[in-house]
Amino acid sequence: MDYLPDSNTRYKDVAYWDERYKTEECFEWLGSFSKFQHLLQNCIKTDDSILILGCGNSNMSGDMYSAGYHTIINIDYSSVCISAMSAKYSNCPGMTWHQMDIRQLSFPDASFDVILEKATLDALMVEEKTPWEVSPQTACFIHQALTEISRCLKPGGRFMSITFAQPFFRKRLYARSEYHWSISHHSYGDGFEYFMYIMTKGEKLSHEDAALEQKMLDDTKSPPSRITATQSEDKDDFLSTIDL
Repeated sequence: MDYLPDSNTRYKDVAYWDERYKTEECFEWLGSFSKFQHLLQNCIKTDDSILILGCGNSNMSGDMYSAGYHTIINIDYSSVCISAMSAKYSNCPGMTWHQMDIRQLSFPDASFDVILEKATLDALMVEEKTPWEVSPQTACFIHQALTEISRCLKPGGRFMSITFAQPFFRKRLYARSEYHWSISHHSYGDGFEYFMYIMTKGEKLSHEDAALEQKMLDDTKSPPSRITATQSEDKDDFLSTIDL
């Protein structure tokens, strides 16, 4: 991989991405559309209004368009990315590209049937040393993003999050009753397992997920126990081994 930063922190720096997108034509985090298309087909109709967060230079949007999904809005915080992708797919009516922060979505309430992200939230957590605890700063960032995502979903709409994070860790962020959604998940991948979480707006958390939320609330009221994580820390490049 020719675009590795000298520190994982750079993955949160828009200047890093601007520079990378000037020369990199495409990179697929967590596998190409064909790897999880069978999962999306069960959850997305071709006439759904779709928002893709942190689109990057992935071919996913173009592949979805070719598969019949023609109402797609793509956002990324890199203006270089948006300019390049807008030009690349200029012959795709109904698909648009916008520079935007996922914490401040410039759309009215209940705008989308589907909001989709692939490794975007992972990139926001690059400085976390352990999956057991997320820093207050990152937790706030993620909460702002999820609040905006929930706001922009139509009743019955679905937020689909594709990540390498296992349910034990990632559901801790998604299981909050204030988002007004239920949570389910599936997995895909050959040799390395990735996960797709599906949050459905207007449905309640399951008893299990509601209990997880309560446990997380209780844990914030008491000193955290020390748990040794088995995952590697910042010495290893973020996501460098999870492309299929």
